[in-house]
Amino acid sequence: MNTGLIFDIKRYSINDGPGIRLTIFLKGCPLRCAWCHNPESISSGVEKMYTASKCIGAKNCIEVCPNNALTLTREGIITDDSLCELCGKCADACPATAIEMIGKEYTTEQLMDIAEKERLVFDQSGGGVTFSGGEPMLHDKLLTELLDTCGERGFHRCVDTTGHCDTKKLLEVAKRTDLFLYDLKLMDSEKHQQYTGVKNDRILHNLQELSKTGACINIRIPFIKGVNTDEKNVIESAKFITNLSGEKKAINLLPYHNIAAHKYKKMGREYKEGVMSEPDQEEIERAARIFSEYNLNITTGG
Repeated sequence: MNTGLIFDIKRYSINDGPGIRLTIFLKGCPLRCAWCHNPESISSGVEKMYTASKCIGAKNCIEVCPNNALTLTREGIITDDSLCELCGKCADACPATAIEMIGKEYTTEQLMDIAEKERLVFDQSGGGVTFSGGEPMLHDKLLTELLDTCGERGFHRCVDTTGHCDTKKLLEVAKRTDLFLYDLKLMDSEKHQQYTGVKNDRILHNLQELSKTGACINIRIPFIKGVNTDEKNVIESAKFITNLSGEKKAINLLPYHNIAAHKYKKMGREYKEGVMSEPDQEEIERAARIFSEYNLNITTGG
């Protein structure tokens, strides 16, 4: 049985597919989006998160650390990363949960046991299970096993993907997926690389190939002022989506917000606050108008 590193499991999710859903977040992502709302999803390994405001200075974490990697300062607990082995003993000992370990191994059976407890909610709401990340396609063997098991149990299956993955593996996953949530960030490949760390050639190609299979696809566009709200990008996005095979794709425009800034601080990472900002209503309405001109239906949010 396959296992995978999971960094979060959300019950009663209403923005990751139809109905009320269980969303399972797999750790690891090939992109490094400047606006990422889940920075804890990027690394494929276990990480540690520290919330200084929750720390009560109990020193339990310092006492149990086998490598003396922790120090209590005026700013709170400081970890020497060169000594820390991410064993998690400090998190287990912290009475205030100021220290958290991000990433836990789960088997298919364990995850399906969790999903089974939500069956009534799925049945009553038309929901199901969504696999997100990070990038779930990095765990394609586990993902395939999970999707097959969900299918056997009658659960609606949704995969939330960046599209930056092996095409053959994506098409195999498509055979056992009821809905894809597919990110489309920028049409200019160089600009895409500037903001995400990768070019978009594979992403666009995979979206075209996936569309040819007749897969049900919702395209999600993170809408960020100064990054992709310009008229040229919106028009090029609309043209590309219009020319995709199969039925017309639903489009979710997701206006940027900086609510994840606190996560970066907890993880000791820099957040480029001020470089990006929320789009104004005029930009959102202009994008909606352009997509409408191409006979595309757009929903803001969700």
